[in-house]
Amino acid sequence: MPTPPVQRSWQDALAIYLRAPVITMLFLGFSAGLPFLLVFSTLSAWLRSDGVEVAAIGFFAWIGMLYSIKFFWAPVVDRLPLPLLTRRLGQRRGWMLLAQAMIVAGLVGLAGIDPLGQLPLVAAFALLVAFGSATQDIAIDAFRIESAPEDIQAAMASTYIIGYRGGLLAAGAGALYVASWLSWEAAYLSMAALVGIGIITVLVRPEPERLSLSTQLIHEPRVRAFLRASRGRPKPLRRLGAWVIGAIVCPFTDFFTRYRHKALWLLLFVAVFRISDLAMASMANPLYIDLGFSLKEIANVTNAFGIAMSIGGGMLGGLLVARYGIGPLLVLGATAAALTNLLFSALALTGQSLPMLVMAIVGDNLANGLASAVFIAFLSSLTSRAYTATQYALFSSLMTLPGKFLSGFGGLVVEVEGYATFFLISAVMGIPAVLLALWISRDRELMPVPEASRA
Repeated sequence: MPTPPVQRSWQDALAIYLRAPVITMLFLGFSAGLPFLLVFSTLSAWLRSDGVEVAAIGFFAWIGMLYSIKFFWAPVVDRLPLPLLTRRLGQRRGWMLLAQAMIVAGLVGLAGIDPLGQLPLVAAFALLVAFGSATQDIAIDAFRIESAPEDIQAAMASTYIIGYRGGLLAAGAGALYVASWLSWEAAYLSMAALVGIGIITVLVRPEPERLSLSTQLIHEPRVRAFLRASRGRPKPLRRLGAWVIGAIVCPFTDFFTRYRHKALWLLLFVAVFRISDLAMASMANPLYIDLGFSLKEIANVTNAFGIAMSIGGGMLGGLLVARYGIGPLLVLGATAAALTNLLFSALALTGQSLPMLVMAIVGDNLANGLASAVFIAFLSSLTSRAYTATQYALFSSLMTLPGKFLSGFGGLVVEVEGYATFFLISAVMGIPAVLLALWISRDRELMPVPEASRA
């Protein structure tokens, strides 16, 4: 029977945040969060303010689905070395640097485009940014999990969320401020310059220790069985087969072997946990603009103030996980993320009310900050250290795919039913996540055990 988790003191919980791997995740989190809004809600604000139809803006949310299918190329990022970069920087840092270069190229390309006249080109550069960002996420997640033991993963998840929200702040409020003062071109060029924060972090932090690819493969029973069965065949084919089995097959079979009949329920929970907030996200900025709020008001309230609340939620989530464990916080996070969507329905019915806008943004960002920190820690606990990049990419992709797919239809729902009904529907969609969180939190086999309770 699993050992019950031991609660840390508040002093021990706070001391975790002073460790170098935990602090590093602030900067890598910023690097991960920066591109996201630039191809999502900030891009939708740009398109709407330049006169693009709301239905077309809704379909632009599908660009974000690249984040949800990144498990397709995660095995490549996990196991394939890059010429020059891997030798000099290591597997994780080399891929991060390449991904950051793609993000910069895409943002610079977006900077000089007129959305109304070159909408397909906007989509193309946005896809490049999203692909680079998703690739960077794969490498950062693997770097995070491999850089520290399990007992500080929750703290690393928390600081990652704080940094991530800082990136959202820059890409949201920062980009809107620059766009209102200067132009959208200047906004996207300044965001390209901020990618340098992630580049510097990659260059100064060490690569986490991990076994070489050949050593990892030779320890796989399925790989050894394949090599025995393929004796006498050409060496290139044997190497390719061993790589495919070790990089693609084994990460998935390992997860189902460890969790057996519970694996599918876990994957379902991962898929629905964030469906409520992701399904509504593409219509948030169009709601603010259609209600009559200015870009400066949106920047002040929904980004600067709202993301500050999200950072507070991330810090609170990390502390509560360190103090009480993941289980109770999973239930709280799932419930809060769904309920706060009702505030947006109230905003849509109230109209251009600044106090109501503040209330909706405070509740939504505080709840999502807490829920995200808890959920990242939970996903990290499900991930095997032997397949960090591939397995975590599967989880994080599955986490966002349903919500982002449904988000693409948000504009159509709004045109037919209105904003209030749309946000009510998105709140109801969070009920399955709450029910599954209750079940998982009561299963000790699925809850990670802190190091302090293993001694």
